[in-house]
Amino acid sequence: MPETNPYDPQNMNAAIEALGANLESGWQLGLHSAIPEVGSLLQIVICGMGGSAIGGDFTTAYLAKQLPVPVVAHRNYGLPGWARGPETLVICSSHSGNTEETLSSFNEALQCGCSLMSICTGGKLAELSKESGKNYWIFDHVGQPRTAIGWTVGLLLALFFRLGLIEDQTAAVEEAAAVLADGITKLGKESPVSSNPAKRLAGQLLERNIVIYGAGEMEVIARRWKSEINELAKAWAAFEGIPEMNHNALAGLRHPESLYEHTSAIFLRSDFDHERNRKRIEYSQGFFLEAGVGVDSVQARGEGKLAQMFSLLQFGDYVSYYLALAYGENPTPIEVLNELKRLLAD
Repeated sequence: MPETNPYDPQNMNAAIEALGANLESGWQLGLHSAIPEVGSLLQIVICGMGGSAIGGDFTTAYLAKQLPVPVVAHRNYGLPGWARGPETLVICSSHSGNTEETLSSFNEALQCGCSLMSICTGGKLAELSKESGKNYWIFDHVGQPRTAIGWTVGLLLALFFRLGLIEDQTAAVEEAAAVLADGITKLGKESPVSSNPAKRLAGQLLERNIVIYGAGEMEVIARRWKSEINELAKAWAAFEGIPEMNHNALAGLRHPESLYEHTSAIFLRSDFDHERNRKRIEYSQGFFLEAGVGVDSVQARGEGKLAQMFSLLQFGDYVSYYLALAYGENPTPIEVLNELKRLLAD
């Protein structure tokens, strides 16, 4: 890849490189910001859309075996019917602070007497929070919401720690940031194709239908790959989780053969995968190969779960970025999504 590229005028590359620094900044900001007073907490709802929601998904998956209360992602207007009263903490996450679905959730949380706080860079969400006397955390980030996932995860980890729900995550955050820094050396634009697996995989995915699979906690990383390929490369992609896909998707590997000849399946692997899911990945890859589907796998790096999850996320961000450049696409703007917002505003 060339040093500078006319297809990346807004420097998406720099946003990918900032992932580890953003994670550490979010963690530190959350440790030193005011938190809501919550008594007997029974459940948490994280409200957000798109790039503002994936951080909640990531954090919930990472902490699934640690959190003593259920945490639910809500990608819609309003709130679930059971989200009522101060025992429910509603966290509204909107990068711009102007996401209409998330503002709807905020207003309903106020009406239902929920404990409430917001995470944003400003906008209407900050204004409403200030007017209603609710806690809100402002983080300083300029760019697309999807590039702020480090901030969001760091902030949520700090919030859950300070609420007494999880243990101190300082060591995990520091390791993840170090692994991400090493990833820039291995996967970044200065690394040549011959020694850069992200560049090579992007080349293999040209003109292909792409499906990403992740097991357990890594399913959310598969989802991130899918959305990054959509938004950066402007290319079609899908994702599924394991073991669920073993109960349906494998049966669909017969028709249409012409489609599968142009399809690539990517399996994300982690040391934290359940031993049965490791076997499921191995057998599933075999079935896909027999059907004529191209198969690749990516192994997580690092020791801890947070580092391994972020290493796979970073790999997917780089693959999506290089695929965008290969297609001649600017990886930053999302014009069709902005057009939809304009249509809905009429």
